[in-house]
Amino acid sequence: MTTSITYTRAQLIDALSHEYGYICQESPDDDDMTHAEYLDFVHSLTDEQLVDESGSDNIVEYISLYS
Repeated sequence: MTTSITYTRAQLIDALSHEYGYICQESPDDDDMTHAEYLDFVHSLTDEQLVDESGSDNIVEYISLYS
């Protein structure tokens, strides 16, 4: 019997948000979006685009790492 691990859109957005905050803190650029702008951006994406934005082949692991 295999177990399917699932995630929600909200979990993925939360992980993306945390990763973005970490990246901006570690390597800030003058042209970075604010955190609020980035959240608006990711909320406008489709589920498939959110997965692409993560750049990860293992979304469950990605969510675990950045949540």
